[in-house]
Amino acid sequence: MAGEILYIKIERRVRVESKEVNLGDIASLECKNKNILNRLKTLKVLQLDTNKTRQEVVSIMKVISLIHKVVPDLQVENQGEKDFILYYGEQNQKNEIKKWLKTIFITLIVFFGAMFTIMTFHNDVNLTGVFKNIYFLVMNKKPDGFSVLEISYSIGLAVGIIVFFNHLGGKFLTSDPTPMQVEMKTYEEEVDKTIIEEKNRKGIDIDVD
Repeated sequence: MAGEILYIKIERRVRVESKEVNLGDIASLECKNKNILNRLKTLKVLQLDTNKTRQEVVSIMKVISLIHKVVPDLQVENQGEKDFILYYGEQNQKNEIKKWLKTIFITLIVFFGAMFTIMTFHNDVNLTGVFKNIYFLVMNKKPDGFSVLEISYSIGLAVGIIVFFNHLGGKFLTSDPTPMQVEMKTYEEEVDKTIIEEKNRKGIDIDVD
């Protein structure tokens, strides 16, 4: 096996649905020797104890040490993270229902929260009074109820929000990620970094012996 090289890539956050975690379940592997590749895909990396925790921080060094126990002379090139998080989550109908309920709940909070924020902002700047003054300056008379200014502003506000968030229903206006997706990605990365650093600091990550 001398001279053989294994390229391995594991993302920072990996979700698994089985308590027995094999290397092929969490990593992208590439090696010219297909026999080695097939053997390592079934290599047991970890047995999760979900009674204690549903997530574990694992060092790539632990993975490499397990690989070398199977193929001692194999050269391993890491193309991914140095530490990664294993999340355990079963796929079942109850979890799907919970996800939908959470999505609906958060959608309602965001909708009414945004609506309240816009209303209070307009009230603070007295937008209604501004529109009345503009209408009077242009038309030389006071508006009788809502004018074209309020209607145009409402339409423009809706269009501006859609264009800014690059998203309408299930369709995207462009191929670029939305600002919300960017913020969520940044948030997830910071959460993952914090989890890894905390477990490393406490010495409860899974590393080489």
